[in-house]
Amino acid sequence: MMTREQIQELAQFEDGEGCALSFYFQPAPPQNKAHKEEAILTKDLAREVLRQLEGKNKEKCESARADLDRIVHLSQDFRGNGARTKAVFACSAQGFWCEFDLPARLSGTQLLIDRHFHLKPLARLLGPFPSLGVVLLDRQRARLFDFRMGELNEREGFFHLLPRRGRSDGFAGYDGGHAERRVADEARQHFKLVSEVLKSALEKHAFEKWILGCHEAIWPQVETQLHPDVSHKLLGRFSAEVAHASDEFIRSRAEHILTEWQDKTCREAVHETISQARSHGRGVTGLRRVLRSLELGEVQSLLISDNYVAQAVECIGCGHLDAHLVNFCPVCGRQTRKVVDAVEAILPWVIRHDIELFYVKNNPELDAVGNIAALLRFRSDHGKIRPITEVASAGMRDRSRLVGRYRGVAAS
Repeated sequence: MMTREQIQELAQFEDGEGCALSFYFQPAPPQNKAHKEEAILTKDLAREVLRQLEGKNKEKCESARADLDRIVHLSQDFRGNGARTKAVFACSAQGFWCEFDLPARLSGTQLLIDRHFHLKPLARLLGPFPSLGVVLLDRQRARLFDFRMGELNEREGFFHLLPRRGRSDGFAGYDGGHAERRVADEARQHFKLVSEVLKSALEKHAFEKWILGCHEAIWPQVETQLHPDVSHKLLGRFSAEVAHASDEFIRSRAEHILTEWQDKTCREAVHETISQARSHGRGVTGLRRVLRSLELGEVQSLLISDNYVAQAVECIGCGHLDAHLVNFCPVCGRQTRKVVDAVEAILPWVIRHDIELFYVKNNPELDAVGNIAALLRFRSDHGKIRPITEVASAGMRDRSRLVGRYRGVAAS
């Protein structure tokens, strides 16, 4: 399972010679028993990458060739890996190699080479699966699961069981009321303890949101014991037996609740952002305005149509991105190079600066404003257009600030 630190490391990586390799393998049903399709496809992709490397620094070319050979060799072991996606990020010139097993939810197999690692497939994959905790709870027991990228893993040592009491209510039932109140008090203490554990886990960023499985009858008692911070992070709940619920049942119920929350959150974000943009408030639409706001450090949330691709140029000196396909940077005057996918170019910046990312599918409202928009933390120009040199220079200063954690939300 990928960690936040690993994602940050990938976003910060850069190779000046453009030999950073990104390999995403999406398994497909085998065409024959030999299972050789994976290796053949990877070899074809490797040959295409080598063709792109023609004319580059010979030493760098050889280091990339070594990484490609290693990836091709790795693909020969993909037989029987049909349930998982493989991601590899490599640059032997800088001694970098990382492999990850991911859920098989990518659009296809890709092998790409550039100055930065290509993170769009990873961002799309991570978006639907934010870090979640799933709690199963009754009056005596509690179980905690980590739910990340479709994987459900139970945390050991969390199972809690209150001591069993005798069933006698005393002579003629005179002690029955005392016993009932004692059991109710113990249940309240149990729910309070679970709330404290969840609060601690959320504060330590063990997960970002959580889902509850319990009987409807005990929910009112549980709700009164939840700390406000814990209650605020609850996505939803479902009915479940603590001792008998299977992993598959828990996973399916959690995915259903998560999907509903994502759809609602995404619709609300699109509507708010476009409304703010129309009123010249904390919202902007279109690639040019979004790039400008990113450089100023204004962006809180970035919304992108799922299949959106747009060209831009990037300065080889200061790194300024411009939606106008100019040959020279308007900030420092250095030469620019064409960026085939502007979204891919800004993703490392988005990840490093803790910008919430929404991949939006089938939303006419976002399509009508250019397929890209941003909700802002603040608006520095107060409706006035600042010169591009002033905007970009401010962005260069802001670019070195704030390295935070990555949160991705996608909607179907």
